[in-house]
Amino acid sequence: MKRMGMIFRAKANKALDRAEDPRETLDYSYQKQLELLQKVRRGVADVATSRKRLELQLNQLQGQSAKLEDQGRKALALGREDLAREALTRRSALQQQVTDLETQHQTLQGEEEKLTLAAQRLQAKVDAFRTKKETIKATYTAAQAQTRIGEAFSGISEEMGDVGLAIQRAEDKTAQLQARAGAIDELMASGALDDPSGMAKDDITAELDRLSGGSDVELELQRMKAELAGGSSAGQQAIESGQGGQGRPTPQQDQPRFDKQ
Repeated sequence: MKRMGMIFRAKANKALDRAEDPRETLDYSYQKQLELLQKVRRGVADVATSRKRLELQLNQLQGQSAKLEDQGRKALALGREDLAREALTRRSALQQQVTDLETQHQTLQGEEEKLTLAAQRLQAKVDAFRTKKETIKATYTAAQAQTRIGEAFSGISEEMGDVGLAIQRAEDKTAQLQARAGAIDELMASGALDDPSGMAKDDITAELDRLSGGSDVELELQRMKAELAGGSSAGQQAIESGQGGQGRPTPQQDQPRFDKQ
């Protein structure tokens, strides 16, 4: 079971490593940092809102305290010491509340300053991470493109490998067809194979046809020379000897020809 678990984890790790894109991981990390920065800013805004609310309450209590003090002074001027004492008592209670609110206000103000400083530092880190992220992404993209170009030039990429195999198969088939065609020509020339069309001839037949055609040309040339020479006996004998007994000329052929003036 341990071995199976280790194999499964190794396979899963390899599959994840193959599927992982560093650029996507960097973008996701940057997005999470932006979300954290947004939460910090929201916290600063909440603290600032609470501080402002305390300031409003302080202003209100201080206004009431000043009003009670003025009322006690007036009552004391009119000889109403009891009213003046009541007003001062109420003012004392309000003054205690003012003191408590001032303490809370100072605390909130300190928290607001801390959060503001933290937000500024986090903003600086996020900006630095964004710059580094873009640099890493650009470098990774350039390296990936360079690797693909190198694989294409060297022929080790999957696409170029398929093209190379297709070219090799085409060359092999072409060489096989050329070899087969040459073998068939040699067999037909040697007479080992018959040509059903009757157009092909072996070497001996072709040589005999060539000699026969050349002899006919020579005989025709001698006959024409004899006619131009006026039918001389030498030309006639040459024709007879060349014909080899194929038929003697008629008497009309022995007579010389004279053109009429």
